[in-house]
Amino acid sequence: MADASPFPARTAGKVLVDQLLIHGADTAYCVPGESYLEVLDALHDVSDRLTLINARHEAGAANMAEAHGKLTGRPGICMVTRGPGATQASVGVHTAFQDSTPMILLIGQVARDMKDREAFQEVDYTHFFRDQCKWVAEINDPARVPEYLARAFATAMNGRPGPVVLSLPEDMLTEIADAPAIRRVETAHAAPAPGDIAKLEALLAKAKRPFVIYGGTKWSEETVEKARQFAENNALPVACSFRSKDHYNNMGPNYAGDLGVAPNPKLVERVKGADLLIVFGPRLGEMTTSGYTILKPPVLEGQTLVHIHPGAQELGRVYQPDLAINATVAAAADALSQIRVDSSAWAGEAAAAHEEFLAFSSVVEVKRGFNLSKMFCWLSDNLPESAILTNGAGNYAAWLHRFYRHKQCRTQLGPTSGAMGYGVPAGIAAKLEKPDALVVSVNGDGCFLMCGQELATAVQHGANVIFIVADNGAYGTIRMHQEREYPGRVSGTELKNPDFAAYAKSFGCEGIRVESFDDFPAAFEQAKNCGKPALLHLICDVEEIAPGRTISGLRGK
Repeated sequence: MADASPFPARTAGKVLVDQLLIHGADTAYCVPGESYLEVLDALHDVSDRLTLINARHEAGAANMAEAHGKLTGRPGICMVTRGPGATQASVGVHTAFQDSTPMILLIGQVARDMKDREAFQEVDYTHFFRDQCKWVAEINDPARVPEYLARAFATAMNGRPGPVVLSLPEDMLTEIADAPAIRRVETAHAAPAPGDIAKLEALLAKAKRPFVIYGGTKWSEETVEKARQFAENNALPVACSFRSKDHYNNMGPNYAGDLGVAPNPKLVERVKGADLLIVFGPRLGEMTTSGYTILKPPVLEGQTLVHIHPGAQELGRVYQPDLAINATVAAAADALSQIRVDSSAWAGEAAAAHEEFLAFSSVVEVKRGFNLSKMFCWLSDNLPESAILTNGAGNYAAWLHRFYRHKQCRTQLGPTSGAMGYGVPAGIAAKLEKPDALVVSVNGDGCFLMCGQELATAVQHGANVIFIVADNGAYGTIRMHQEREYPGRVSGTELKNPDFAAYAKSFGCEGIRVESFDDFPAAFEQAKNCGKPALLHLICDVEEIAPGRTISGLRGK
């Protein structure tokens, strides 16, 4: 519904910026381009209300916007120019899609009279992004900018959240429009039907070995608290889906671990042995199910599946649940917190599962190089509970997920899409959004160099993140797979790296080389207190390729 517009006739670019403000946007991430100069000019007039963060690469800008969406629950805003700018930003769109993160990508497009001639940097975005986002459109009428923006926010936030892409022809942006403002869009909350909750309670009352899996997006502290009540009221063991460890206090008595890369084998057996699985929030993707082997679709044999998800299209898409509940996590958590059944049939199982988690997440020994398990255990014990850890993709992240214990909601930012290069820009976005939080960006050497130039963005905008680079001179994940399938035949996975500490110093950051864990605590304190972004360069050994795995072992030596 349109409200009476307080704005005079103005350019479509200014209409767009006004609408961003109405919908609550306070930050936008960009790489500037001549195709949307009118938007950049409009942003100049509202710089006191909407902060523009100019990144050094569109992948960095898009990942920052995606991380912003994860942290806030409202769409992260990214602005890029046509052609190379848009295609380079697609990595962030893909991550937002697979991670179910609200995000809006605004692309400056060639002028309308240039379309379909292969003009300079022309791409048909409705085709390019069609399978990577929830909705993609081009705005050709300046008077409809408010309509499109409102739809973009609603589409990005409602149901299963995700990205929206809007293409903005540069000549359209400069046209004058008398466009009434459209009120701020809020999330539409689907709620469980009373009968659904009664059915779930009846299934739980009959169960002998129930198990709960939490995950998905748009969790708040209140949602976490209500989910905790449900688990503890009913003595239920709880696991979290891939890269959702912060949805449940890892030190809570019911926490059993996370289902991701190389999960605890004892946890896997618990999930397989459950007679009732309550999956609350996540889609059951490849990573959470270990390639659909822990839970084999489409119908679980010998197991009852309850699937609660905000997107109706997800329910029954891969797995056929015995009970499907279409609800937002907030509404579902509120209903679940009221359930209390006799849990004597599985008494002690949650405590036993938690002890298994504690044992699995304790320090392991390594024979060569930096011991990452010691570092993450130390960080777990010494960082404030509100500290935010970010990561991209790589074997280094397996150490993070196994050995770091999250205690609060929205303290983990990682791509379920498995996209490298995420950790640096996500860390910057987290620090800008939460300036009082301690933010630690964890990266592998290969992962870091995909967006390492964003150190310049961190320095420019005062994002004092502590960047950790675990340097083993290899694309570790691929090397591990390579050694397993083609032992000793190394091809394409070795890296010749720079001096990362010196690299950081060249941007104006603190840079510290750390060769042993014994030197890490002091180095970390130095980084924390230096008053600027800091990078810790850890010297690791590729032989210690993953927790409990070595190159020699993979080669059968």
